[in-house]
Amino acid sequence: MPDVLTDRLPTMVKAALPAVPGLNLVPGVRKTGGPLPERTLDRHDVPLDGDHVARYAEICGFPRKDTLPLPYPHLLAFGMHMEIMTAGDFPFPAIGTVHLENSITQHRPIALTEDLQVTAYADNLRPHAKGQVFDMVTRVHSRAELVWEETSTFLRRGHGTEGAPSGASYPDAPATGTTWRLPGDLGRRYASVSGDHNPIHLYGLTARAFGFPRQIAHGMWSMARCVGALENRLPDQVHVDVAFKKPILLPGTVAFGSRHLTEREGGPGYAFSLTDPRSRAPHLTGSATAG
Repeated sequence: MPDVLTDRLPTMVKAALPAVPGLNLVPGVRKTGGPLPERTLDRHDVPLDGDHVARYAEICGFPRKDTLPLPYPHLLAFGMHMEIMTAGDFPFPAIGTVHLENSITQHRPIALTEDLQVTAYADNLRPHAKGQVFDMVTRVHSRAELVWEETSTFLRRGHGTEGAPSGASYPDAPATGTTWRLPGDLGRRYASVSGDHNPIHLYGLTARAFGFPRQIAHGMWSMARCVGALENRLPDQVHVDVAFKKPILLPGTVAFGSRHLTEREGGPGYAFSLTDPRSRAPHLTGSATAG
């Protein structure tokens, strides 16, 4: 497995320190706000591990192929995101920062035999109706060719700005009868392949420490599971946008919906959603269109 995918528990412990009562007063741990650091991280000649890709594909509902599942390169950059967000000059603590939206553009499929260059940086700190948001930007190149890019948007709750945007919205995609039953260990299984050991995803006890009634699914798992359900209908060059809404409690059941986008809605492509099958409250809304 590539170095950037090795176990990151020490990093997650560092990420959690500012959220621990008392420790947030310790110099070097306290986060006090301010500008984003002007830092770009690069990883060169990043190899791909076919067995690891297969494990990810199984957990997220993708067929096993000789190319990467569309969201997979996010895993190659996750450690870099955490390195940026846990550095002393980053203005917000990583734990408690909400993954609000995610956009991925795949310019072409990436073969398992390719070595990649992965670049990540934080950008575009701006006001939000519920605080401040910023982007974590990722670029993936293969032999100087841009093959994949991602913008992950995060919210840090605080004093909102009147009139500021409150987040993206996408066309409705009502549930169409497909439901997925999610086991209680899904967060731990996804953490084992993604490196994202955020305690809110692991156990009821660790999730309750951060205000959740029990553990919740990773947002990037829910995105990947939706894309996996549509995978055989998407073009090689594709753009996927999602907005994360209500957390998915584990264990639990979610309803998947998808429909064709009209030309007026930006089609051809698909709108898709995950909802609570009883209340119909949205967990995720999104769209996939030709890139």
